[in-house]
Amino acid sequence: MSKILLLNASPYGDRSRGHALAMEVCSTLLARDPATSLIERDLGPMSHQPIIRDYADAIIGRQDHGVPAFTLSESLIRELEDSDHLIITTPMHNFTVPAALKLWIDYVLRHGRTFGNRDGVKFGLLQDRPTLVIVTSGGAVAQPGALQPDHLTDYLRDVLATLGISNVRFVYIEGPADEAMTAARRVIQGDPVFR
Repeated sequence: MSKILLLNASPYGDRSRGHALAMEVCSTLLARDPATSLIERDLGPMSHQPIIRDYADAIIGRQDHGVPAFTLSESLIRELEDSDHLIITTPMHNFTVPAALKLWIDYVLRHGRTFGNRDGVKFGLLQDRPTLVIVTSGGAVAQPGALQPDHLTDYLRDVLATLGISNVRFVYIEGPADEAMTAARRVIQGDPVFR
């Protein structure tokens, strides 16, 4: 049985355009294989669980993965490890990822657990999986001639690669118009994994 992990970083939760498009993709994958299951995590409530000193001490002290300071981190990592497909829907905030997604990254990107280091080069410890990142923005960010810088795409690609995930496709819903959703749907329909 395969599993889809859907991470929603929008403050609008399930009312966001990115989430709506992600649910269309999930419906397609679920229809293709009825044994597939969907795990959905709304990252918004995580903003109430910031990184605290105990967690930082556990990281620096390279404590055992089972210590209480790692409870949330381990839960998030296991969700990711157990998934066969990863879908992230995120708005672009101030040219990059929103705080809720950054917090998820800080809990999941752990030396010795999800990535290693050899001769100063980080490498992922997780298995690769098809990953779709749906980015919403108020205007053009990925189109040629976009006036707004995009620090989200390369940053998130680097984070995922550090985990071991390199099979990543980015789709952009640029602007509030219906045409932006239609354009994003067309891109997904051209993808052999997620269409």
